[in-house]
Amino acid sequence: MAVSYKRLFHLMIEKGMTNAQLQQKAGFSANIITRLKRNGYISLESIESICHVMNCSVDDILEFIPEDKEE
Repeated sequence: MAVSYKRLFHLMIEKGMTNAQLQQKAGFSANIITRLKRNGYISLESIESICHVMNCSVDDILEFIPEDKEE
């Protein structure tokens, strides 16, 4: 399954938060922001930090997308 962080970026827009602000408040590197934009892997610790900063749950920032499997 693939992961999409579109929900996070929509939530950031709603709250008027920039990538730099999220990075600073959550205490992680710019590399994490790049991974989020590319829907790449980030650690559970980073997800927890984002949820704490955004005052939300995991479902509010990410969703699992089933991968199409050809048979």
